[in-house]
Amino acid sequence: MNPAASVAHLTPATWAHANRLLVGKALAEFAHERLVTPAPAGEGRWVVRTDDGTVDYHFTARRFALDHWQIDPDSITRRRGDQELPPDAVDLCLELRGTLGLTDQVLPVYLEEITSTLAGTAYKLARPALGAAELARADFQAIETGMTEGHPCFVANNGRIGFGVHEYHAYAPEAGRPVRLIWLAAHRDHATFSSAADLDYPTLLRTELGPDTLARFAATLTDAGVDPDDYLLIPVHPWQWWNRLAVTFAGEVARQRLVCLGEAPDEYLAQQSIRTFFNATSPHRHYVKTALSVLNMGFLRGLSAAYMEATPAINDWLVDLVTGDPVLAGTGLTILRERAAVGYRHPQYEVATDRYSPYRKMLAALWRESPVPGLAPGRRLSTMAALLHTDRDGRSLAAALIAESGLPPQEWLRRYLDAYLVPLLHSFYAHRLAFMPHGENVILVLHDGVVERVIFKDIAEEIVVMDPDVDLPPLVQRVRVAIPDDEQLLTIFADVFDSFFRHLNAVLAGEGVLDEDDFWRTVADCATDYAARVPHLADRLRRHDLFAEEFTLSCLNRLQLRNNQQMVDLADPSAALQFAGTLTNPLARHAPPR
Repeated sequence: MNPAASVAHLTPATWAHANRLLVGKALAEFAHERLVTPAPAGEGRWVVRTDDGTVDYHFTARRFALDHWQIDPDSITRRRGDQELPPDAVDLCLELRGTLGLTDQVLPVYLEEITSTLAGTAYKLARPALGAAELARADFQAIETGMTEGHPCFVANNGRIGFGVHEYHAYAPEAGRPVRLIWLAAHRDHATFSSAADLDYPTLLRTELGPDTLARFAATLTDAGVDPDDYLLIPVHPWQWWNRLAVTFAGEVARQRLVCLGEAPDEYLAQQSIRTFFNATSPHRHYVKTALSVLNMGFLRGLSAAYMEATPAINDWLVDLVTGDPVLAGTGLTILRERAAVGYRHPQYEVATDRYSPYRKMLAALWRESPVPGLAPGRRLSTMAALLHTDRDGRSLAAALIAESGLPPQEWLRRYLDAYLVPLLHSFYAHRLAFMPHGENVILVLHDGVVERVIFKDIAEEIVVMDPDVDLPPLVQRVRVAIPDDEQLLTIFADVFDSFFRHLNAVLAGEGVLDEDDFWRTVADCATDYAARVPHLADRLRRHDLFAEEFTLSCLNRLQLRNNQQMVDLADPSAALQFAGTLTNPLARHAPPR
């Protein structure tokens, strides 16, 4: 790529626009997490003053339930005395460094993440504008690559530290560029393959690669003087090969413990999660999730070979639970099973490091089912993250779907809640099971604009079972996590209400589609009707009261601001949580009679 062309999106206009958008989001989310406290400034305006008191940020905002701030980015002014300054997200973090608790170690990396997030926004702003109504009618992958915001709560949500600008153009999901994966042969002495009970290694490779590619790879190994039967094949993100494995694992390559086989012919599209790929050549084939040692949103996005080993068994267990439960099955919920996993253990780094080390997470992959084969005629797919998408004119994709459906907004919302919220409630109350059901982890199945059912994905790394007594198979034991009783319902309150519904409510209410009281009444009605269907769970429903007057505010940005290398330990997610008082529960006013 021409060096100048690679940064053509970085113009004064796009940079100023990107900064205005991100400063608005930062002020809103920092206010929500009570890191800053906007003060009234008259005529519907608010002001936030910086740490040293010399700079003021003025803006207009609407406030919604759950202490949500919807800031008009065009209204933001930044002043130092009588001097007006352009809004700048990096400057904002520097000016609020003490307030945000940014240490000397975290600060420069966080600023790099902010800058990278701004650069990504500028890239998206430089693309041709696509209206929400047009995107709502688009196909699955056009929607996936058309998202512009990323995680709705995190401010630095598109850091991708490690990507060069040419790699951003090649591998960022919004770039929409087809990618061919690089394949390595890994010696079985240091590699492990695991699969679902009804799948084996030869069958998987035959269906994913086909006989011609398998024959070519086998010939490459034979020509290298090694026996193909001594190796397992591993798909690798191209960035990981060029930037990590070919260098950091050079000794393994030199000793032929790893042999580079080159690219396979299928083309893939990066998903919103960056390191997961959808097969664009053969959509019925599996997703491939790869290790990618870039820093993004609080984690280096590697994959642990040891952690992946139990992945298929965990998915088999969960699918059996879902299909065997009449309530869950009745919602239409399906799981995209992670069907197989493969990983390589570098013998020297295994000795030198503990299980948390990124050096143990550089070479692994998993295969996840595609949703395409299970799609009924006339149905379309969309990432749930799309419900929060707004176009450059402020029109939302959610409103476009409601218009397409022809249903009253409350009825449309209720159908979505029956498909999405009810499975989460029943999993929690009946099985003490919690998902991580944010927008990128949920796929909507749409019929004429209506959410007919949902699909959950990214299972093995993110589900938790909170019941200490439930019988789990040995390989599934790791999903059992001890979470204090008074924090357990935060898997609904924080992960669903605060992290997703808070934003969806503001999108619909802000656009005048659905009054916010009607929004939360519809959520409450869905929860009340669910409770009526499960009288045998009444004690659990009382113990973990979904209609409680308030719940603890769990803060995501505070986690990243404290440690942007490893926000939480997945084996003990409760230990690192950051709390900041309580939020008024918008369901409380709609509670059924006691």
